[in-house]
Parts: sequence; C-alpha cells; structure tokens
Amino acid sequence: MVKKIVSFVFFANYFVGLLAVALSLETMFQLGLPFNAVPYYILIFCATVFYYTIAYSIPPGSAFSSNPRTEWYRTHYRFTRVSQYVLFTICVGIAGWFFIRDLNKLLHLPIANWLLVLSIPTAAILYYGLLPKSIISFNLRHTGWLKAFVIGFVWAGFVNVFPITMLRIEQGIVVHEPIFMFWLFVKNWMFCTVNAIMFDMKDYADDANIQLKTFAVRMGLGNTIIYVLVPLSLVGLVSFLTYAYFRHLSLPTILLNLLPFFCLLSVAFALQKPKSVLFYLIVIDGLLLLKAICGIAGSFFTLQ
Repeated sequence: MVKKIVSFVFFANYFVGLLAVALSLETMFQLGLPFNAVPYYILIFCATVFYYTIAYSIPPGSAFSSNPRTEWYRTHYRFTRVSQYVLFTICVGIAGWFFIRDLNKLLHLPIANWLLVLSIPTAAILYYGLLPKSIISFNLRHTGWLKAFVIGFVWAGFVNVFPITMLRIEQGIVVHEPIFMFWLFVKNWMFCTVNAIMFDMKDYADDANIQLKTFAVRMGLGNTIIYVLVPLSLVGLVSFLTYAYFRHLSLPTILLNLLPFFCLLSVAFALQKPKSVLFYLIVIDGLLLLKAICGIAGSFFTLQ
C-alpha cells in the first residue's frame, strides 16, 4: 500500500507540483514579500503536474516496459488521461479568470517584464517541441548538453520571475532592487541545472544508445561530477553569497541556504553507482524541497 502511494505521488508528478509551490514561497520569504493569491499557487501546481506528465503520456495498449515509471503510466493510462483533462481545465479556468480580472494591469506591464515573462514559457514549449512541426520542428530536449540549462532556466523563472510579476499585477508591489532578484535567479538557475544534469546521469546508457550528447555521455559520470556539477554548484554558491552580502544576511541564514548545495554535491558523488528511478525522483527532487525549506527557515532569522 505504501509503495503504491509513493509511486502515485512521485510517478504522477504531484511531488513536482508541490516543489513549484514550495520554491515560489521560498522566493517571497527570501525577498520579504507578501504571498500571491491562493488561486495562483493552485495554477502553478496544476500547470507543473500537467507539463511534466506530457512527456510520459503513452498510447493505450503499449507493450510492457522495464522502466517502472513508464510501466506505471501504461497501467494507469485512463487515470492519467482524465487527470490531464482536469488539470488543463483548472489551468485554463484560473488563467482566464486572472486575465479578465487583471487585463488592464497586464497591458501596463513594462516591455522588459513582458519579454522576461514570455521567454520562460517559450523555452518550456520549445523544450518538448510542443509547437506544430509545420511552424518549428526544433526540440530543445534533444540538444544534449543544452537541455539541462533550459530546464534550470525555466524552473528559476517559474519560481522567481512569475510570482514577483504576479505580485506586481495583483497588489501593485514592485521590487525596487532588481539586482537582488538577479542573484537569486542565478542561484536557482544553477541549482536546478545541476539537479537536471544529475537526472541525465540516470539515463546515461539510454542516451548513449541514441547518441544524445548529454554531459554524462560526452564526459562520463565521474568527469561530469567533477568538471560540470562542482563548477556549476560553485557559481550558484557565489551568486547566493553575493546576494547575502548585499542583503546583509545573518550567519544562520547563510548557513541554512548553503546546506542544500552541500547536500547536492554529496548526492552527486553518490550517483557514480546505479540507483533506482524512485531514488532520483525522491532524493534528487527532494533536494529542491530541502532548498525551499532551508530558504524559508533562513528568512526567519533575517526577519528577526
């Protein structure tokens, strides 16, 4: 029973939806901003689950798969199909309500805001190649080394740029020191990029067979950890420390925010040995939840 519940939460991507909400809340805590409206968090939860499930939606009657995640989707095809319809309906309903309610405010957003906001869903759409091939056949997911940076960029934008922009639309609150947001964005971008590269290591053998030149395929697992994951983690660390310096964060706050990076690297070195799919979904995705929890906890020391 416990195994079925765990599989349901992690294979069906509900945990990933929770991560989107948690990381968005972390942003508001760290910048000392009020929360967005509850419907916004429902929207990003449903949108995240819907988006991530697209890649695993398989046609009915598919053959048995040795991949437990793929097999879960095969045996739960009907549930997945209904769930996608429900999630899509909720997303359209809430997004439509926001659009009608805040149309005037949307029209008065600065051009720079629009360009930044639109770049995020554009990257997300191109990642899966969701546009009709008659328009563009480009698929960022098949670009090997680049795809991890795209995933990191989308996640950082989704949990940093979107909630702050929505707060401006809903409550008229503007971040007057965008440099803080920039360093926070880079920190999240690097953290999520490293997280994505670690997931690529799971598919090392399959990617090599189809000649998808991910970092793990190009460089090998050990070299990827030392020459890619460690430097990118250091970029994220430096970005956070720069943010901490300008924000005059307390030592407990800094230490709490450094903890997820150290855990990230320790897990990365453990990936040189084969791990199960659930290990990646629970432990590696769990690092994002740890990051959100530590960021939120650290903000309380800053506020005191």
